[in-house]
Amino acid sequence: MLNVLLIGNGGREHAMAWKLSQSKQLQRLYVAPGNAGTALEANTENTGIDACDIEALLAFVREKKIDLTLVGPEAPLAKGIVNRFQEQGFAIFGPRAEAAQLESSKAFSKDFMKKYQIPTAHYQTFENPALAKDYLKTQTFPLVLKADGLAAGKGVIIAQTQQEAEDAIEQMMSLHTFGSAGDRIVIEEFLAGEEASYIVMVDGEHALPFASSQDHKARDNGDQGPNTGGMGAYSPAPVITPELEKTILETVINPVIAGMKAEGHPYTGFLYAGLMIAPDNSIKVLEFNCRLGDPETQPLMMRLQSDLITLCQQALAGELHHTPIQWDPRVAVGVVACAEGYPNAYQTGQNITGLNTEQEHAKLFLAGVHADAGHFLTQGGRVLCATALAPTATLAQKNAYQLLNKVHFNGIYYRTDIGYRAVERERALK
Repeated sequence: MLNVLLIGNGGREHAMAWKLSQSKQLQRLYVAPGNAGTALEANTENTGIDACDIEALLAFVREKKIDLTLVGPEAPLAKGIVNRFQEQGFAIFGPRAEAAQLESSKAFSKDFMKKYQIPTAHYQTFENPALAKDYLKTQTFPLVLKADGLAAGKGVIIAQTQQEAEDAIEQMMSLHTFGSAGDRIVIEEFLAGEEASYIVMVDGEHALPFASSQDHKARDNGDQGPNTGGMGAYSPAPVITPELEKTILETVINPVIAGMKAEGHPYTGFLYAGLMIAPDNSIKVLEFNCRLGDPETQPLMMRLQSDLITLCQQALAGELHHTPIQWDPRVAVGVVACAEGYPNAYQTGQNITGLNTEQEHAKLFLAGVHADAGHFLTQGGRVLCATALAPTATLAQKNAYQLLNKVHFNGIYYRTDIGYRAVERERALK
């Protein structure tokens, strides 16, 4: 029986904790720091230790004799938590800081893709706002502007006009809206098509594909409004056909693994490729994440039937090419409820009701939620994700909204069309 540590405090970590708590191998699961949702799961205990306090986490691992650590968010990976744990001889699943640059630096990621001929949008990198603005005069719009560093999924602005692009440069580089993440920016061509999320586990040499999924990054219905960390997701994503999956593995995933090995930084951990699939089925990489996506994890964990601890053990042993993975054939849809104003300024401390309304095949995964004397209060921009599993996308969508409609807090906001592409495809087949 194993003691496991899960690092993070978001909706992704609640979904991972829920899945880990079902493992027959688990003795005790600790979450650092955890949230109000992880505290409710069986054999699970929040530690309150900050996800980036690497020395405090190491001390905890020693004290509790932790057998395996999983890293949920990107920030501790970028800070080198895996390097430090491995130096001390502790088993931890995630990429080392050198490999995690695929997410922590957009410029590194784009240069890496160029070097290893991984399809992506044309781009230029800038550290000088005046030069960035001059570059705009030579380009056609829309354009995509990205803060180089970590910005919690919000450092991307799609500019429809030169003025919007200049304003974005001003925000990122002069006003430091995203802190030091915007000291360097990437400006790239806008790609049209349908986005999809393709996630694999990597053991340094081999990839074990997860089920496909699709995230909704725009705040408002019809994929309108500002970019967010994600307003909902569903799995599987019908746009990823078996033929397309083969192409993704051959032209994106395998070159990343081979390239990282060639650079002297073998990649171990979750690898997320955010893809744009053009109408002609050609693919280009929008971004890489070095961990599971949020909110893709919530529907993925609903569908995952294999033991997550076993999968991580196999990855750390370099055995993923011999490892089967099982998925529920049904569709899972997850809808995020956020605080009014997100991704900009929003209020916290709002009382939440309706959290005790779970049904079979439907679950509320909590994110920005704080428990206080028996009350649940909002504590973040993305508050929770109502997730449901059903035989069709249409029914899974309906069930997710039925669950979400029982939840109330002041200023609750959510999209009403999560999963619409899959639903439209089902209607077209009738």
